[in-house]
Amino acid sequence: MADLISAVSPPSRPEELYFERFGVTQEALRGVMSAALSRGADDCDLFFEHCVISSVSMADGKVNRASTSIDLGLGVRARVGDQVGYAYTEDLSLAAMLAAARTAAEIAMTTPGRAPVNLQVLGLPSYYPVKERWSGVGMERRVPMLRAWEAAAFARDARVEKVSCQLVDAERVIAVVRPDGRVAQDFQPMTRAVVSVTAQQNGRRESNLYNLAGRAGLELLDADRVNRMVNEAVDRTMFLFDAGKPPAGEMPVVLAAGASGILLHEAIGHGMEADFNRKGVSIYASRMNERIAPSFVTVVDNGTLDGSRGAINIDDEANPSERTVLVQDGVLKSYLHDEISAKHYGVAPTGSGRRESFRHPPMPRMRATYMEPGPHKPEEIIASVKNGIYCTSFSNGQVHIGAGDFAFYMKTGYLIEDGKLTRPLKDVNIIGNGPTALERVEMVGDDLMLDEGGWTCGKDGQGVPVSQGQPTVKVGALVVGGVSQ
Repeated sequence: MADLISAVSPPSRPEELYFERFGVTQEALRGVMSAALSRGADDCDLFFEHCVISSVSMADGKVNRASTSIDLGLGVRARVGDQVGYAYTEDLSLAAMLAAARTAAEIAMTTPGRAPVNLQVLGLPSYYPVKERWSGVGMERRVPMLRAWEAAAFARDARVEKVSCQLVDAERVIAVVRPDGRVAQDFQPMTRAVVSVTAQQNGRRESNLYNLAGRAGLELLDADRVNRMVNEAVDRTMFLFDAGKPPAGEMPVVLAAGASGILLHEAIGHGMEADFNRKGVSIYASRMNERIAPSFVTVVDNGTLDGSRGAINIDDEANPSERTVLVQDGVLKSYLHDEISAKHYGVAPTGSGRRESFRHPPMPRMRATYMEPGPHKPEEIIASVKNGIYCTSFSNGQVHIGAGDFAFYMKTGYLIEDGKLTRPLKDVNIIGNGPTALERVEMVGDDLMLDEGGWTCGKDGQGVPVSQGQPTVKVGALVVGGVSQ
């Protein structure tokens, strides 16, 4: 059993039940679902997970951390309307699974209304085929990779005095079992690499980093991506030595293609998750089919982008992933739905029911959120601004879902003067309101870029991997926390 737990391998046959290797039979699954439904729940799901994560870090030329973690368990959810009973176990014995199911079942207090049927494993699409699995890559290959990244960073600029590198890979199998007979199994890979640089110039130090992430194996780290990771980590650090603060006040803000999508994700995307709207928390709760942005703005959440960090073949309720158009030509067209919110609104789930692990119930979550290309050229957008700022990267932010108010910390950017990028900028707070910012979008570029970094979205104590991006976008006015004139 120990050998089985320490290694993840995809099912060898489409019809194979992956968790049978841990003694979980079809008979046991039906018994556990019957227990979850035994007090009269409307529905239930069983969420099995087996995950192996390996990490190795290097600093000062030495490996300072290497670890492997293994997770295995089952989460049982019983539903009565929009009420949820949830329990989990790290023990996959029949007794432990039945105990978890009976605990979850306590949410219901009526007579049983349904029984599970025979199980059938679903066929799934494959948005992240793996060419070279990490399970076959030992430390004798991983450590030299990090040493090469470190050496390349030092060679890039003589001012570099410290380099830290990290490589994290994960292989995960989930299985979602439903009383209607559906069994959805998915093998989910993930790779993330980070290079962090500290440099010194004239007694002053600056630090910055760059990272890559995606649902892939070793093939994600090809020569082009690795070179970009190292070069960007160094160059973004050196950029900070010449950067300053802009004047403070309300002004036009141009968001660069790619990583600026974090603002779209946080300030707008969360407000379109259906649980916030079902509960009347989101400012978009009463605005379905209303115009909320200019006609050249279309916002999408997409779980089907090949290899992206936010891609999923199936959501954590056994519903297929999809491309969901949230805003079409400026009009709000859909929320992101799990099964509970979909039933409330009388629509189909959007494949957005996600959870961090078997220890957590699912809820509506984003996958890869981005604004589609618009009609403008990036240089045209910059040229349209007399006085403003151009944001190239963000480090963090805070958002109030109800009102949509946000404050973001721009890590790097430029001042725009008379339609040209001039002084480098760093460490600037940008303050605004998500719905208002969306209404104030004046231009959208034709240069959509999905950021390649390792973003993790937090909500109600759960973190899930996501992707985000956008084209170059001009917002007519946001508050910039710079230097008072």
